[in-house]
Amino acid sequence: MRKLYAALRKAVMEQGTAVIATIIRQAGSSPRSLGTSCVIKADGSITGTIGGGLLEAMTAKAGLDVMRSGSAKRIYFSLKGTEIAKSDMLCGGEVEIFLEPVSRENAAAISIIEKILETFASKGSGVLATVVQEEKWRRGAAPKLFLGADGKLTGSIEGLPSIGEIIGKSTAEVLVKRKPFLIRENDSNGRLIELFLEPVVGELRLFIFGAGHVSAQIAPIASRVGFQVVVIDDRAEFADPARFPDASEVHAWPFEGLFDRIDVDEESFLAIVTRGHAHDRDVLAQALRTRAKYVGMIGSRRKKAAVYASLLEDGFTQNDLDRVHCPIGLEIGAETPEEIAVSIAAELIKVRAEKET
Repeated sequence: MRKLYAALRKAVMEQGTAVIATIIRQAGSSPRSLGTSCVIKADGSITGTIGGGLLEAMTAKAGLDVMRSGSAKRIYFSLKGTEIAKSDMLCGGEVEIFLEPVSRENAAAISIIEKILETFASKGSGVLATVVQEEKWRRGAAPKLFLGADGKLTGSIEGLPSIGEIIGKSTAEVLVKRKPFLIRENDSNGRLIELFLEPVVGELRLFIFGAGHVSAQIAPIASRVGFQVVVIDDRAEFADPARFPDASEVHAWPFEGLFDRIDVDEESFLAIVTRGHAHDRDVLAQALRTRAKYVGMIGSRRKKAAVYASLLEDGFTQNDLDRVHCPIGLEIGAETPEEIAVSIAAELIKVRAEKET
């Protein structure tokens, strides 16, 4: 979501207008999940994806119409109908997409985008509420707002004077589950308003210890699936930002006493893939003293047994060791650095998804 809104801001600032298309309703099987978005730019190009194929092509075409009119639009797709069936998207489900125009001149919309990006940067959280009825939108309007975890509102929705209280009732559920959903409320005139609520939560941090071949493959995949990547190695020639363009931070630091220099909390993910057993053991010993959500270490079962035996001798318990995913990654028969990175990224996604249910 952070990258999508950064792309939206860039498109609006450079081209003057853009459209963000979001899946707001879904029934049955569909290519992407509820809340998935893409940005349609004035030049017709797209950032992100809501499923590809004919569905996305038709959405992009509708997005250009929305830019011209300045009014929002809802479009519906049946993924079992004859029109969609002519493509490769015969999923059997139904999808409804909301297309929202964003203009450089719309100060309210821009302020919400800036607030969302600020929230990501500060690892904060909040709920984005968007009115998804076409008739509530008109050129230059932005009937939506962002409610931060601090209770501050950015934006406004006409006719809902108690909007903060209304959204506040759903905030805990949205943020804990990290899932979007539609709610319906009556405005001050008793008319129904549909609001699409989306969680805005700072990306989870993935610390990669070691900057070798495997790490160079993990970083771009992990970044693309929504992790904020930090790479650390004790060799400056390997801990080079040029080798890790997708990482938010790259540090050449000694492994000894390393955890005094980094902020690891219960939301952190740790991947230990250094160049040797001794370094892996040193980093793992420090990692086990944290409350990190995920701790994974690369290595064979033989290496695992040796490292674990050493740590048990140093006073760690079996419960401590049971936290560790070792060998790291899902079992898919991975052998090359690229394959290993895929298996690790898959395990990170799996653990993150378990957290969010």
